[in-house]
Amino acid sequence: MMGVDPIPINWGAKTAAERGPVIVSRHIKTMKYRNAIGAHGGSYCIYRALAVASGNLSEMHRPDFTNTQAPYKFGPNPQWSDPKKIVSLDPWGHLIVENFNNLLEQDVDVRPTIAVTKAHLKMAEIDEALKNGSIVPDDKVVSADGNVSVVKAAVEPVWLLKGVAERFNTSESVLRRALFEDTGGMYPELITRPDMELFLPPIGGLTVYIFGNPEIINKPDTKLTVRVHDECNGSDVFGSDICTCRPYLIYGIEECIKQAQSGGVGIIVYFRKEGRALGEVTKYLVYNARKRQEGGDTALTYFKRTECIAGVKDMRFQAMMPDVLHWLGITRIDRFISMSNMKYEAIVGSGISIINRVDLPDNLIPEDSMVEINAKIADGYFSSKSKPEESDLENTVGRSCQLRAGNAYQIIELATAKFLDGIRATRLLMLESISESPAPLNRCPVGMELLERRRGVG
Repeated sequence: MMGVDPIPINWGAKTAAERGPVIVSRHIKTMKYRNAIGAHGGSYCIYRALAVASGNLSEMHRPDFTNTQAPYKFGPNPQWSDPKKIVSLDPWGHLIVENFNNLLEQDVDVRPTIAVTKAHLKMAEIDEALKNGSIVPDDKVVSADGNVSVVKAAVEPVWLLKGVAERFNTSESVLRRALFEDTGGMYPELITRPDMELFLPPIGGLTVYIFGNPEIINKPDTKLTVRVHDECNGSDVFGSDICTCRPYLIYGIEECIKQAQSGGVGIIVYFRKEGRALGEVTKYLVYNARKRQEGGDTALTYFKRTECIAGVKDMRFQAMMPDVLHWLGITRIDRFISMSNMKYEAIVGSGISIINRVDLPDNLIPEDSMVEINAKIADGYFSSKSKPEESDLENTVGRSCQLRAGNAYQIIELATAKFLDGIRATRLLMLESISESPAPLNRCPVGMELLERRRGVG
């Protein structure tokens, strides 16, 4: 092609200079050097386009990377030069200024895909753990007022297409075609530029939270506690009790703190894979279907409702998940805080040994999430408890909350008296559609009774 001169990429080379920079920018002084498909920013690349379209951002803008370097040394690790170990991120992505400053000085728009910084965490559960003595402040990892010192790294995806295809046991041509067609033809270069080996997809990335000294992660004698966590906005942020996501996340953080305090390192890897990578809309549809199905929300049908709506029960797959662990230089995990069989098999299959698997203690499992826990154990997830029988799955029933809208009735059905607070919240939400004030809340019947109220009747 006339005027096109992509900088070669030698994925798996031992140095950044040999490997070459990842260049995806369409900046006028950079266009001819592009060697990757897609755009920087992951799922946020669309917002950049909106900023340009609205006139709020000049399409000629180039970042100033003064003083943006990582505060700690990360790598290079031996895994960086193994093209089989890392195919979904650029291991040199945080070392752009250090390795490609000559190109930056020539106005070539090379950008980081990884950023590393220091931070403090402040969480109510950690404050509570300090009060009850399960965590002891040391003024190094945790201060007396509950501030937890961490190093965190944000990672945007950079896919080596042939490597990704191999992970999913398909061909690169089939993968390119599927990516092109299932995004509505968003990236024609997937088809027209087979010479471009790299793709920066418009998806969420991941964040690594490191507790302890990040510079000893790759040392063979360093004890490591690791939790790989997939995003769950409803539980992680807002405390929804239908699943164990936040309890497991908090438990993982506490165990990482303890590992760091004993001289090792704790690591939380947080992936943006909401709703098992099916998204929140699908997840909420599944919630409704589970709660309203005949027989109630049972562990026996937990995965079936997801498959009915999404076609699969899980789209995280985990095939590329271990890449970030290889980026960190990990070869052994001493304590893996997870029940997931998919994550365990992916990590061990990539060459990282796991010494101990740790499930969530019973006292941290919300009652309504027992449906999820028992269904997962029955499906092969790790647990220190025995596998439930089919009758156990049938008898594990979550609370049912059914709303039938219409002029005739407003119906709310609750499974147990324990969720009287649910009645309060739901009744308050219904006030706008009820013409007269409802009966006092303390007069509402509880238990298995069906609560029926005609519209406009208290």
